[in-house]
Amino acid sequence: MKHFAKLELKNLDGRYRANLINSCTGYKSCNLLGTISDEGISNLAIFNSVVHIGSNPALLGFILRPLTVRRDSYSNFKESGFFTVNQVNSAIVRDAHHTSAKYPEDISEFSKTNLTEEFLHDFPAPYVKESVLKIGCSYVNEYNIVENDCLLIIAAIEHLYLPEETLHMDGWVQLDKIDTIATIGLDGYALPKLLHRLAYAQPNDKSQKLESGS
Repeated sequence: MKHFAKLELKNLDGRYRANLINSCTGYKSCNLLGTISDEGISNLAIFNSVVHIGSNPALLGFILRPLTVRRDSYSNFKESGFFTVNQVNSAIVRDAHHTSAKYPEDISEFSKTNLTEEFLHDFPAPYVKESVLKIGCSYVNEYNIVENDCLLIIAAIEHLYLPEETLHMDGWVQLDKIDTIATIGLDGYALPKLLHRLAYAQPNDKSQKLESGS
């Protein structure tokens, strides 16, 4: 088994270390954040850090790297107060990955990919038409992570769109039905497969499978 101690990690080549630490923590979510500037220029950027924060109220969060370089997504949702989260599926992986390319702020990533912007229910930020699970969000707050100067962004869920066939009777969403992609590190993409759901764990009882129709 390969072993890296803290000092060894520190002395690794920067790119090697970034790949290692980004991928060793496991699969991550894969989403496209859609925003629009005051000048009407849409922006689309891939994020692998979108996470559940709470369900009542409905909140999500994501990590934004330090503002030492231009961050168009951040500037846009700070100005407008809104952005969208669009889940990446297997059909749009390559275009989703391409949104990480650094285009000038007056160039929309929609124009450089086969992804299509759409506006739903008068929400001011653009969704990705080809994404089948979409979330409209309003900016709530941000917290500086002093250890590395990243930001934790907190947002409220204003709208949620998803296919009915993914939704179970108890509200659970079966993402493998829509080929939702997970990321491995910075540039790896995987297609997860559901094994089973397990019932709420009780002390001294073995974990039990839930019925598929739950």
